[in-house]
Amino acid sequence: MKLRPYQAEVAKAVLESIQGNLGLTFSVEIARQGGKNELSAHLEVLLLTMFMAAGGSAIKCSPTFKPQTIISMRRLKERLDDFGFGGIWFTEAGYMVRLGSARQIFLSADESSSVVGHTADILLEIDESQDVAKDKYTKEFRPMASASNATTVHYGTTWDDTTLLEEVKQTNLELEKTDGIKRHFRYDWQEVGRYNSSYKDFVESERERLGEEHPLFRTQYALLPIRGGGGFLTSQQIAQLRGNHARLSQPEECRTYVAGIDFAGESEQLEDEILTRSGRDATVITVAEVIHNAADIMTKEPRIHVVEHYSWVGKKHSELYPQMVDILKNVWSCSRIVTDATGVGEPITSFLRKSLGSKVLPFKFTQKTKSEVGFDLLAAINSGRLKLYKQDGSEDYRELMFELEKAKSIYRPNQTLNFFVDPSDGHDDYLMSLALVVQAANRCVPRKARGLLSG
Repeated sequence: MKLRPYQAEVAKAVLESIQGNLGLTFSVEIARQGGKNELSAHLEVLLLTMFMAAGGSAIKCSPTFKPQTIISMRRLKERLDDFGFGGIWFTEAGYMVRLGSARQIFLSADESSSVVGHTADILLEIDESQDVAKDKYTKEFRPMASASNATTVHYGTTWDDTTLLEEVKQTNLELEKTDGIKRHFRYDWQEVGRYNSSYKDFVESERERLGEEHPLFRTQYALLPIRGGGGFLTSQQIAQLRGNHARLSQPEECRTYVAGIDFAGESEQLEDEILTRSGRDATVITVAEVIHNAADIMTKEPRIHVVEHYSWVGKKHSELYPQMVDILKNVWSCSRIVTDATGVGEPITSFLRKSLGSKVLPFKFTQKTKSEVGFDLLAAINSGRLKLYKQDGSEDYRELMFELEKAKSIYRPNQTLNFFVDPSDGHDDYLMSLALVVQAANRCVPRKARGLLSG
């Protein structure tokens, strides 16, 4: 078996624990795409070979059956074929692979799965341990290794300091101080890159695109945990956002513009009330210029210069509709317009699409999509691609800066992010409009230059 040195180090420790019946629990952090799954599949092939006569069961659980468990099963079958076991191994009950008398069992660690009754005689593997619920592991999976004192391996990448993987890791580090037996193995992107130059080049480009402090780069590649939550943006990131270009009231020639729109709730726009900015949500349009350099003409990561804001408090959507159409179509001729089509934003987005066509892209906020928007916003800020017009003393600029400073973040166990301004502090309409204009810019395909072909 050809394993990289860091993979071989883990495999050797696991085999020594199994053969010595030590029953050790290991934690293994390997940077994303660094070969964690290959290590697991090679271990499984080796153990099935070793125990094909004596018999026994190894168990691997993943956070989901589809696609993670299925992918793991497929990988093992491919490796068995690679090592000459084609036609010898068999699938049983749809979730077990048998070689001789030995079995590799694949289970889902989803909280709704029923897994009680299985026993791990050889090895218990927990894949993507940072995404497995602690109670599920403690009550249903951990006991599977007890009867035979089976060795356990937790694989994954870091997230925050509350995950199962982080808990096992900290326990292992304390045990190492006591008996000197290495239980925690950590290989970040730089270690993986020592043995794969193409991987190193890819991650370096990701670092440039996302920024070194981006939560996904920190956790997936640098293997540095985030601390649960707090402020969404640091003072350094807010400083990075400040640009030197002037605010515009109308477009400049031969430029490409996009818009992001966050709608106020209709329930907050009662016609007869006296509405104030401090007490009411606003409908906000953020307009930005999209700049594709020759070097990045084929990428989806343009530079984004915010050039204008429009905001309304206390106006019904029906009254705003014709004004917004005029601004987006006749003033700025926006190439892409991303709107918050969640809830009250859905009908007005539909009206805008009828007037402006397919350039209007509805965006519905869910836990997953809002997380993606937040990560994209951070990437645009960290890489220096997103810049605001220079300070002009306006209420728009002051409100946006206030929301950026007050914005909070929560990092969930399923590796998703929520970002918002606490209602007790104010609103987040400018912040959300800014996040949506980044989505509009990322979806704006640059026009291809036309020229004569020389023959």
